Amino acid sequence: MIPFLIYVAIFIGSFFAVKAIAKGMTKTSDFTSLKTVTFGDESAVTPNKVASIISIATIFLLWGAFTGSWLTPIHVPGPFQGEGAFTYTAQTADGTTDDATVSVIVHAVGEPVDAPTVEPGDGFAKNDAMSLAVWRSDLIRVDRNDEVTRDDGATVIAVNGQPIAPGGEVSIDIGSVSMTPKGTLNFEPAKGWQMEPIWLPPPEQVVYRLWNIAKDGYRNFTLFEHLGYSLFRVVVGFVLGALVGIPLGYAMGLSNWFRGWFDPIVEFMRPVPPLALIPLIIIWFGIGETGKIILLFLASLWIMTISARSGVSGVNISKIHAAYSLGASKAQIMRHVIVPNSLPEIFTGARVAMGVCWGTVVAAELVAAEQGAGQMIVAASKFQLTDIVIMGIILIGIIGFGIDILMRWGERVLVPWKGKS
Repeated sequence: MIPFLIYVAIFIGSFFAVKAIAKGMTKTSDFTSLKTVTFGDESAVTPNKVASIISIATIFLLWGAFTGSWLTPIHVPGPFQGEGAFTYTAQTADGTTDDATVSVIVHAVGEPVDAPTVEPGDGFAKNDAMSLAVWRSDLIRVDRNDEVTRDDGATVIAVNGQPIAPGGEVSIDIGSVSMTPKGTLNFEPAKGWQMEPIWLPPPEQVVYRLWNIAKDGYRNFTLFEHLGYSLFRVVVGFVLGALVGIPLGYAMGLSNWFRGWFDPIVEFMRPVPPLALIPLIIIWFGIGETGKIILLFLASLWIMTISARSGVSGVNISKIHAAYSLGASKAQIMRHVIVPNSLPEIFTGARVAMGVCWGTVVAAELVAAEQGAGQMIVAASKFQLTDIVIMGIILIGIIGFGIDILMRWGERVLVPWKGKS
């Protein structure tokens, strides 16, 4: 919740700051300031490059700040690490009390440190020591070396002078001490705001893992083989979906019979998530490569069908009437009017379908895959290798974004009339 609120605050602050700077730098007499743009004109809305840079930088800075990365100059408070101590008060059955100190060493994960050596002290309650890793907690039975133990009726009644009872908790400067229902103390060092690497590793750890896998591979396949297999499956599934979906969409947009026949099927299958089809895909097509391609094919088929149907239905009827009045045949109207005017909708559907296919490839590679970006993510998640999981997600996002850029470029080249009357 805190990172989200910080992100929103940066978004709002940067918006007004950039607007103020841009307003101060813009001359009121130049052509740009005099040009009038109608509200809602999509062609006049282009990505603000400054906003894009700030957005990416903000995400990176928040990632580094909440993981303690050395790549970022700002960090939120991290977990307690070092030496500390707290005092507990023990009470015997006859009401006699005595204080003892528990010395604590909190060390980094994976770097075990022996508990410090302490003098037992005077009185029936003896001093104790413990060591544990950051973000962890540990039980300590403080009466194990006391002269009067729990078996003799002794109980712990206070920590650092604050009363404590079974189920209770006392906050101390280095963390908190709670008591179990059986009277054993549990020490938990302060965690701070930073995320434990097992939940969110710092950026440099993800980069280091990327370098290692690019060099040595993962699970007997190179990184490029994993990404290549995923890309191949996505492209083949998408192309097959487009080859079937676009003609079907055209038929539904031009024929009442086709519309009535296939509309219930398309509208029924469209909201069904591809993940729900995995059991049937396994039963019908097995666990080989065919099943994965079929799943991706179905993920793109309905989107491409609906986009083609919508493109045909959205053609301005006045253009068709004008073509008829000029003596055009049905084939010429199809070629010169319907297809060109429906292409923008089809390209939009293709971009959506490609995104859905990339989102489905992880599920497709759950079906007994040995290679692929999705399989790499799933295999790493079983061993809590979060850095590999994040690395795979980032790579899938970068490749998907690259494909989307290529499709937008192809749309600009092949459909230059989009958005024009």
